[in-house]
Amino acid sequence: MSNSPLHASGRAGLFLTVFMTGAGVMVIELLGTRMIAPFYGASLYVWSSLISVTMIALAIGYFVGGRWADRAERTGLSLIIALAAFLTLLIPWLTRPVLLATDPLGLRGGAFVSALILFSPSLTLLGMVGPFAIKLSTTQLDGVGASSGSIYAVSTLGSVVGTLVLGFFLFPLLGSREILIGLGFVLLLLSVVVAFFEQKRLGASAAFVPCVVLTILGLCLLPQIAGAGHVKGNSKFKILSEHESLYGWVRVMDQSEKDLRVLTSDASAIGAAGIAHGENRLTYQSIVGLIPAMAPPMKRALIIGLGAGLMKKVLSDQYGIETDTLEIDPAVADAAVDFFGFTPAGMSIIGDARYEIRHLKGPYDLIIHDCFTGGTEPSHLLTVETLKQLRGLLSEKGILALNFVAFYDGGHNPSLAAVSKTLRQVFSQQAFFVADPGENFNDYIFLAANQPIDLQAKSLLADQIAWLKERNVPLDSSKGIILTDNFNPLEHLQTAKSEQYRRLIVEMFGPELLVR
Repeated sequence: MSNSPLHASGRAGLFLTVFMTGAGVMVIELLGTRMIAPFYGASLYVWSSLISVTMIALAIGYFVGGRWADRAERTGLSLIIALAAFLTLLIPWLTRPVLLATDPLGLRGGAFVSALILFSPSLTLLGMVGPFAIKLSTTQLDGVGASSGSIYAVSTLGSVVGTLVLGFFLFPLLGSREILIGLGFVLLLLSVVVAFFEQKRLGASAAFVPCVVLTILGLCLLPQIAGAGHVKGNSKFKILSEHESLYGWVRVMDQSEKDLRVLTSDASAIGAAGIAHGENRLTYQSIVGLIPAMAPPMKRALIIGLGAGLMKKVLSDQYGIETDTLEIDPAVADAAVDFFGFTPAGMSIIGDARYEIRHLKGPYDLIIHDCFTGGTEPSHLLTVETLKQLRGLLSEKGILALNFVAFYDGGHNPSLAAVSKTLRQVFSQQAFFVADPGENFNDYIFLAANQPIDLQAKSLLADQIAWLKERNVPLDSSKGIILTDNFNPLEHLQTAKSEQYRRLIVEMFGPELLVR
């Protein structure tokens, strides 16, 4: 491989090439979480898997690329970029079979292996670009340091720009698959441009033919690739609406045989109502709906985690409570309005709760903390620090209601114990309920306050008192971990929950719902 000095235009072109491939690396890494999250959840395990796979692939790419650059006579950057582009195009096509095949490996193993299979081939090839570029830009030994430093600086800058463009502009406008397909064709175009400059050294056929062949093959496969991720429903459900937001795939689905309409975000069912009459179908919300009768009169409430908006309807229609709502995902809020009849009765805030609650003004008589997701835990919203912020928004006799999904394990589940013990650091009084008695895997409701919680209040009917008593179960929190911003292993404690929840969603709707 001869190495003649590059002219200024050639050097600029080389920098542009490594800039664009550096941006491609980060786009693939970040989109990787979006492709896997609907199936395995947007948990720390998924992020750890994607970051690890990216580092492994780049390390292999640097090593192989360096050796190939020293030995290559009839290949160049154009072939490497074209192969990376074609393998990027295949990612949306392969996602469904790979995720289904890795499912038996469990949450951690499945997330890692699926990431390794789907993303490491293209990332490895993109990692090979750097050593090739250094070889091309270096004319003598004395310039190796400056050349390598410049190449990796430009590549890193490309990664920064790619991350910002993806997060700030592309995600709100396009779906993950569309962005990946677009990236694949941008890289194919780049490979053809690079081949134009490499033809003098490699020959026209050696430079252009591989790039053109891979481009034509990508175009031929485009209809299958573009259509591979579309879920059309099946005999179990009908999709009324779906939207890929910044936080996951938000869908509204009907199961006509069960008179059931469900709102999901990735693998989480976050709202359910009857199709015919719109009545709530989640038992835990029936428990929360009795709280205003335990400590009347309540005038103001805050719901954190809107879901389908059915809790707001109960509070406003049955009790006349002015209710503010706080939801991180605008797609969820839109679905609640369009398909579940949600209408704001107070402030309707879109944003992350940890940030937004700092700007709210109390007092609230009731705060409903309902930010559960099936794939992961909103760990940052379950710490002592967050709970203290919420306590500061409560009135003197106010109550905090917190929904949490877990295994009961005879009252000794470590995640339930951790939440309970953390609540006790902030509130002096606590009550604990199970949504469906007799089921180990369940919704659990914590009530917390600084005044006694009267479960036999005079405003409760006799059958309501009996209904609550049946669900008021014991919980041992003595061995629980206090959750803080500094130490919060809740995702680790809830691994079995995430796997079980995913199995239930698959049984309910089929695996095709969770793969895009």
